[in-house]
Amino acid sequence: MDQRANPIRRQRCAIYTRKSSEEGLEQEFNSLHAQREACEAYIASQRSEGWVLVRDQYDDGGISGGTLERPGLKRLLEDIEDGLVDVVVVYKIDRLSRSLMDFSKLVEVFDRNGVTFVSVTQSFNTTTSMGRLTLNILLSFAQFEREVTAERIRDKVRASRMKGMWMGGYVPLGYDVKDRKLVVNEEEAATVRGIFERFVEVGSATVLARELRRKGLRNKQGTLVDKGYLYRVLVNRVYRGDAVHKGKAYPGEHQAIIDAQLWDQVHAILRQNPRKRANNTRAQAPALLKGLIFTATGAAMTPSSTKKGARRYRYYVSMDVIKNREPSDEGIPRRLPADLVEAAVVTELRRVMRAPSITAQVIAHLAREGHAFAEADVISALQTFEDVWGQLFPAEQTRIVQLLVRRVTVTSEGLVIDVRTDGVSGVMRDMMAPRKKVAAE
Repeated sequence: MDQRANPIRRQRCAIYTRKSSEEGLEQEFNSLHAQREACEAYIASQRSEGWVLVRDQYDDGGISGGTLERPGLKRLLEDIEDGLVDVVVVYKIDRLSRSLMDFSKLVEVFDRNGVTFVSVTQSFNTTTSMGRLTLNILLSFAQFEREVTAERIRDKVRASRMKGMWMGGYVPLGYDVKDRKLVVNEEEAATVRGIFERFVEVGSATVLARELRRKGLRNKQGTLVDKGYLYRVLVNRVYRGDAVHKGKAYPGEHQAIIDAQLWDQVHAILRQNPRKRANNTRAQAPALLKGLIFTATGAAMTPSSTKKGARRYRYYVSMDVIKNREPSDEGIPRRLPADLVEAAVVTELRRVMRAPSITAQVIAHLAREGHAFAEADVISALQTFEDVWGQLFPAEQTRIVQLLVRRVTVTSEGLVIDVRTDGVSGVMRDMMAPRKKVAAE
């Protein structure tokens, strides 16, 4: 019988390389190149066994071995599932994974697809029980090394924080980083002090956020500030000159921006119940229709409020009730919820601003006054009034209503709102030149 030698089976080899940090990756010959070069030499030495290198490269630079979320590794696993790889070659096993649990998942993928795994610097065979034992021992030490390194880094950060050192990360408004230390940015520091001082005055982050957004205040990243950002500023102990780690504050190396008195004033307000603070803010805000609302019989309606539990309710009450006078018309309401009446007036103002006839009147009036506003700009300002209104401070809303409303009359059928169309031009003039007003402030 003619006996022929068994043909050598072709083994398609994929090289996987990884480096945890990005340091040195920009170099012409870096760690990834060194790993690949060693693996290519090993594959070449096994050419007699049918080993050939696949063209695709599977590299992950600057990614930890403690996760499987790596682009290069994902592409490798996809090609393994598609039957394009027979052998995975790495420089060391910890290049593939530093987690014993993650590596067991990879081995399952390898076994399911008949793929073997080779480490150039650590000789073992994953197809034997002894090879698997050796692999698990090596992986256990790799995971141990990673955990010890992470613990060492955490200890270093903690020790540095306790000494008040800046350890990097998000740079707060009011500071810059120079020579790895926080230094005060005087212009931004003035803004931060202004935020703290203004919060003491208004007592509400919601109100303050609207005011600051209207003025165009942005954070370090160039985004308009919001209520959440203000809270983070107000509780950030960096502004007191502290370095914080795991909730504990230590004296920092940097200079404080906020003094102890102002800090204590702000945090005394923050410790109050949020609902109580909101009610206090509303109570201090001027009534939107004060001096403008009357009954059909001519009796003025004055702002009033009552408190039930933690909640405050606002009303407009006829002077007939306050002075115990008998009303001449029993059908006219003598007490109205302030929120309901004010919302109706604002809705009417928004409708008026969108009316084509008002647009034409405003354009003509501004032209007669000699203002060089383009018609398109006037139309745009009228259309954006609704969006701008929600960002205004209550005192500014009150001022605008006083300009736009001549009188609100309460009748037995409802409200009669007399709008001053001539006042619309003045409001639009202010809206189209907000930047000049802010700069003047």
